[in-house]
Amino acid sequence: MLINTSLFLLCALVISVVEATVPVTASANEINQLPRKKSVNPSAPLYPRASETRDVKTLDGIWNFRKSPTDPEFGYKNGWYEQDLDKTGPVIPMPVPSSYNDVGEDASLRDHVGLVWYDRRFFAPWWWGQAGQRVWLRFSSAHYAAQVWVNGKSVMYHEIGHLPFEVEITDVVLYNTSNLLTVVVDNTLLSDTVPQGTLKDIIIANNKVRQEQSYTFDFFNYAGIHRTVFLYTTPQTYIDDVIVNTDIQGLTGFVVYNVTYKSHTNAQCVVQLFDKNDTQVAGSQDCAGLLEIGNANFWWPYLMHPEPGYLYTFKASLIGPLGELVDTYSQKVGIRTVTWSNTTVYLNDKPIYLRGFGMHEDSDLRGKGWDPVLWVKNFNLIKWVGANAFRTSHYPYAEEIYQMADEHGIMIIDECPSGDTDIFTDALLEKHKQSLTELIRRDKNHPSVIMWSISNEPRSANYKADAYFSKVVKHVKSMDLSRPVTIAISQTYLNDKAGQHLDVICFNRYNGWYANTGSLLNIATNVVDEATAWHRRHNKPVIMTEYGADTVAGLHLIPEYVWSEEYQVALMSEHFKAFDRLRRAGFFAGEFIWNFADFKTAQTIIRVGGNKKGIFTRSRQPKASAHHLRARYLALAAAESGAPPPELAYYVSDHKPPVHEEL
Repeated sequence: MLINTSLFLLCALVISVVEATVPVTASANEINQLPRKKSVNPSAPLYPRASETRDVKTLDGIWNFRKSPTDPEFGYKNGWYEQDLDKTGPVIPMPVPSSYNDVGEDASLRDHVGLVWYDRRFFAPWWWGQAGQRVWLRFSSAHYAAQVWVNGKSVMYHEIGHLPFEVEITDVVLYNTSNLLTVVVDNTLLSDTVPQGTLKDIIIANNKVRQEQSYTFDFFNYAGIHRTVFLYTTPQTYIDDVIVNTDIQGLTGFVVYNVTYKSHTNAQCVVQLFDKNDTQVAGSQDCAGLLEIGNANFWWPYLMHPEPGYLYTFKASLIGPLGELVDTYSQKVGIRTVTWSNTTVYLNDKPIYLRGFGMHEDSDLRGKGWDPVLWVKNFNLIKWVGANAFRTSHYPYAEEIYQMADEHGIMIIDECPSGDTDIFTDALLEKHKQSLTELIRRDKNHPSVIMWSISNEPRSANYKADAYFSKVVKHVKSMDLSRPVTIAISQTYLNDKAGQHLDVICFNRYNGWYANTGSLLNIATNVVDEATAWHRRHNKPVIMTEYGADTVAGLHLIPEYVWSEEYQVALMSEHFKAFDRLRRAGFFAGEFIWNFADFKTAQTIIRVGGNKKGIFTRSRQPKASAHHLRARYLALAAAESGAPPPELAYYVSDHKPPVHEEL
């Protein structure tokens, strides 16, 4: 059965995103023990953009920074938020955005658990006040929880990393002097945080000297202000959300939209759609409606169309009673559809096969800090390899990354921060749902986002997982019916209790590495058998979202041996055999190698400086596996388009015998 809902139903359901509410928090984070004010707009759905009516500044740069003592209340008791941090004790410089862990030279900062304090001063342009502009403060991400003060006044609190939060600060910002911005960030993970973790007090001579954080997920728990901090303005009457859904009928594209605004009086909406040449191709004077575009340029993935990633500009404006421009906001949109059956995922009614990676926001020095240089390089490498997709394992990435994916035609499985989900309490469920509320509100308009992933490797053999994930999926479906829902499952198809609730089955399995280490003999058979069993059990499309082997760059061993580049290539080849058999079976929808690049983890005896399963090193240099995967992905893309196999990257031979003068 093909899953394809009506266009107008989609619009109505996605509009429900605007009405999502924030549940009462039940967290026991240290920061939560103290008085705070909740953010009035925790999911901050609109990315800050300058326009004729809006101004935007970033507060990125070098901030003052201090670790909290073991007593988490010490900074509060001593008024650290009431004056500059450097007036209450020593500080160190800290770049924002970045993780703080790898900036220093001592292990205590790298491994710190608990509160850290940031502050800086900023000026608000005087004309903002003269023009009566609203002033907003927006954090694109702080991990894990954060409380914010402006000029000593608490303005907002947010929990859950990797997602934006904002608040209006018009009433507290000053124009005749500098403003003090103070932030306390708490990285502790507990049984009811998303993701989860546990804490242990380290006691020496009856004194608590520090806390030790443990977690089961396999990446380093980087912390800090990870993404850009924005200071921006809106008029008093302003657009607060734009929701877009698209459909295709023949050569005609449709954009169903809803523009919401905050105002004490009514305003008229003007909506315009522009193509890449800035030519207006459609328009309306309603705040909600349907735009029709004849001979539309559809959004296509990379290597699936000569012009992938085609984007229109959707511009919404509010017009006052005298015909004056009150507010205007623009964003890029792509016209495309995503549908699915019990065997296939379709984009624009064409079957798609995902060639991708699991990835991480991770790099030397910056940790998980947003870095445009790194991500321009990442996208260049993604396209060089011939991939068309990646999963945001295991949390939402920076918004700029999705904007780049839109432009390049790279598809995304968008994953919420819940990894290794366990225990399945009601308190955890509410925060899990809240993380998805904020994720969907943020990413709903990106054409690159084709699927929601609601967890990575949950303990879904637990009988409680059945009802738990049923509720999570229903929550996602109440907000968006236009994309399939999945989980990257590590349990077996016999034990898993979550798959029945999903639209697409994704599974992770490390044949030849964690299972039967060093043996290549049964990999292809095992992968085919398991993928087939998943499909038979649930009658749904199947994707393998993780497979791979740790590899030390430069280690070469013949015959192939674990940790060598040769073993990684050989293991990949065995998986390729399985994937080709599965591609002919009719239900297999994609392959994602783990991982795009090496990344940092907690210190363990099975990790040599981190996880080394990347086909690129952490500095983005290729291992032999990168060339091997490139040959496959480009060959798959050529086969799907009916083109001949790609030529070798480097000349080898013309395959002709030599010419000699005969005796």
